[in-house]
Amino acid sequence: MEEEFYRIKRLPPYVIAEVNGMRAAARAAGRDIIDLGMGNPDLPPPQHVIDKLCEVAQKPDAHGYSASSGIPGLRKAQANYYGRRFGVELDPETEVVMTMGSKEGLASLATAITAPGDVVLAPNPSYPIHTFGFIIAGATIRSVPTTPDERYWESLERAMAFTVPRPSILIVNYPSNPTAETVDLAFYERLVAWAKENKVWILSDLAYSELYFDGNPTPSILQVPGAKDVAVEFTSMSKTFSMAGWRVGFAVGNPRLIAALKRVKSYLDYGAFTPIQAAACAALNGPQDIVEMNRNLYQKRRDVLVESFGRAGWEIPSPKASMFAWAPLPPALKEMGSLEFSKQLLTHAEVAVAPGVGYGEEGEGFVRIAMVENEQRLRQAARNIRRYLASMGVNTTAA
Repeated sequence: MEEEFYRIKRLPPYVIAEVNGMRAAARAAGRDIIDLGMGNPDLPPPQHVIDKLCEVAQKPDAHGYSASSGIPGLRKAQANYYGRRFGVELDPETEVVMTMGSKEGLASLATAITAPGDVVLAPNPSYPIHTFGFIIAGATIRSVPTTPDERYWESLERAMAFTVPRPSILIVNYPSNPTAETVDLAFYERLVAWAKENKVWILSDLAYSELYFDGNPTPSILQVPGAKDVAVEFTSMSKTFSMAGWRVGFAVGNPRLIAALKRVKSYLDYGAFTPIQAAACAALNGPQDIVEMNRNLYQKRRDVLVESFGRAGWEIPSPKASMFAWAPLPPALKEMGSLEFSKQLLTHAEVAVAPGVGYGEEGEGFVRIAMVENEQRLRQAARNIRRYLASMGVNTTAA
């Protein structure tokens, strides 16, 4: 009875939780921690969305079980979004399903389509659900690079040539969490052709579809002709509409994968609270000015972050998309490692970041910085970090 449960044995301690625990303890002790660790939006949803939630919640018949695949109006609203944004036509009945955020959708689809021993190709570094959702389902993970250069394609070819059994699923996530890297439509065209040739399903996580910068919209893999033959794509309303706690996401694309996901979900849940789904319809169908507003706000925060941290002595590459910066450790402190560096920042600079090693071994040497504090707080974080770096003998300039 003392032996660890089978699936729990396959889950290592969550590295990021160690820093989260330190942050909570510091705040409990009264310290003012600038939290750039968790990607938790600090803005509210649009007022008309909140109003719709309250309106529907007042109806006596709105409190029963809902549809696990999403109410028809919500699935239609998501299909219309794909038509407007990407020029992609979707059947709301067979090619769209609502999920409890993209995270739950990926985990449920992993349960639906993965057999013990299946090999799944996943990026490293990556958001943990991209690997552990499939590990929990019994799969084996083979890592491929996150950076979409020629090394990426070489890694795919090696995986198909030398892995037994041959990989059957590939996870892609652009804009990437945590690295914020992006791809163009030509990348997806090449990827769809590769997947068809090798008989591999593609699961695309497009959670940051609307947080793109400098006027360069992110593409969808489903824009590629024939992509629905091999691909399903996940999106989320969490960041686009500042609705993270509402847990509203979608999977769209290949009808066979969508049917499998619907079937598993029908056993696992009764869908989100109906007023939440109605409010999500209002977000998708209503004024879209908040989408542009949020995009501009994160772009301004990005510029402040890169500029102020750079003047503090820590050069950070400017992300092209997402709400994250993927920051290499200052060269003088690289040997410290990302976990210890994150702990030091929390203790001595009162700034919380996420250690890169928590996103896979290839994340070592980096930290993920979430742009979830306002510009004033970002500049304060830079001043705190400058003082810490100076105390460690790092050459800095005044912030």
